[in-house]
Amino acid sequence: MVVIEQEPETEEIREAHANAPPADAPAHGEHESDEESFEDALTEEQLREKSLNQANDAKEEGNKLFRSGQYEDALLQYEIALQIASELPSSVDVCSMSHGNRAACFLKLNQYTDAVTECTKALELNPSYIKALVRRAEAHEKLENYEEAIADLKKVIELDPSNDQGRRWIRRLEPIAAEKREKMKEEMIGKLKEMGNSLLGRFGMNLDNFKAVKDPNTGSYSLSFQR
Repeated sequence: MVVIEQEPETEEIREAHANAPPADAPAHGEHESDEESFEDALTEEQLREKSLNQANDAKEEGNKLFRSGQYEDALLQYEIALQIASELPSSVDVCSMSHGNRAACFLKLNQYTDAVTECTKALELNPSYIKALVRRAEAHEKLENYEEAIADLKKVIELDPSNDQGRRWIRRLEPIAAEKREKMKEEMIGKLKEMGNSLLGRFGMNLDNFKAVKDPNTGSYSLSFQR
């Protein structure tokens, strides 16, 4: 009988045997890649949910600060909510409400132009956002933009026909808006007259030299020059 002498097993060989997978084990990476894909899918969904929760938490914190009169700090929390939510799908409500709430802060801080801007952003996301329309109307009134305020209030009535407060508000603003229109018209006529006198002055005349005469038959007017 011939005996084949085997070399002694080295440390490296023993480690290789010890770490070798069973014969029926799957190839390296097969299960790992499936598990990683599944985990990645879950993680992405969980991250979106976590981010949305963070946005809502920031918005709620802003609400608490607003109620306690800390408007500057509330603005910061609403901005954080917007920064988080703007990167997420299906976060329109959080974004529109955060813009609307920032508008409420700016109203309290007497920063009416900023309030109008924030309400407009909120309404671009949600055109039926009544609170944003009301806040923008309030800011417009403070800025003496009465026509714009009335337009917003009419939209409120359109969305909520039972809103009697909006109707009373419109009735209060309409004579103020009419008075402003008349005042602006008089100012414009005054400026035009001043400009006309400046031009006619070169010829030794002014607009007082011209008188509008109405034709009783046609109702039209003609200009009559008088020295």
